[in-house]
Amino acid sequence: MKPVGLISMVVLLGTVGPTSYAQQPPPPPPQQQQPEDKQHKQEQKPKPEKEPEAKPQKQEEGQAKDQQEQEKKQKQEKKQQQEAKSQKQEQPQENGQQKQQQANRPPQQEQHGQRVEQQAAWQGHRAHDWKSEHRDWQQRGGYNGYRISEDLYRSYFGPSHAFRMYSYPVVVVGGYPRFQYNGFWFSVVDPWPEYWSDDWYDNDDLYIEYYGGGYYLYNRRYPQDRVAVIVSVPA
Repeated sequence: MKPVGLISMVVLLGTVGPTSYAQQPPPPPPQQQQPEDKQHKQEQKPKPEKEPEAKPQKQEEGQAKDQQEQEKKQKQEKKQQQEAKSQKQEQPQENGQQKQQQANRPPQQEQHGQRVEQQAAWQGHRAHDWKSEHRDWQQRGGYNGYRISEDLYRSYFGPSHAFRMYSYPVVVVGGYPRFQYNGFWFSVVDPWPEYWSDDWYDNDDLYIEYYGGGYYLYNRRYPQDRVAVIVSVPA
């Protein structure tokens, strides 16, 4: 009876052993396993953050450039405006002088008529020998005409205020030529020198100067000559 018991136990052990081993999962292949250090490093490696997009920066840079260009244009426009203003301020002064000269000059027809009248008046009052015929105000006994105030004289008369005779009316009164200039009449009581040009009243620069107690007409081409004149106020 004992031998039978041993055989049954062996049979039972043989059947239980294989079934228990079959239920355990197979070990992973060696190629798929990774070292623990690499796995740990991979787990600790932070995820890369997304870089900010470059488009907004480019847009901001473009806007900044546009603003700088606009500011430059505005500055250039301001400079141009200031230059234009300065030029406009200078131009009225030049235009004012030109307008005064043009206003003093009558139209061409009137100028021609005045020149004919002046030629007739001045040609009859020409000296044959001016040095012997000329007399200054001391030789004439002193000046007894109208005296121009100092303010008016400084503003409109003297060597710095020259004029051309053709632009002013000339008449003959008492045998002497008389012309009107800056609100006064000037009667030429001296003959004009015979060596002056025939058209000196058209082309020569003249001025009135107070000298030696009286007034004289001067010609810049002949500064040594003084032609005596009497000043009077229009009635």
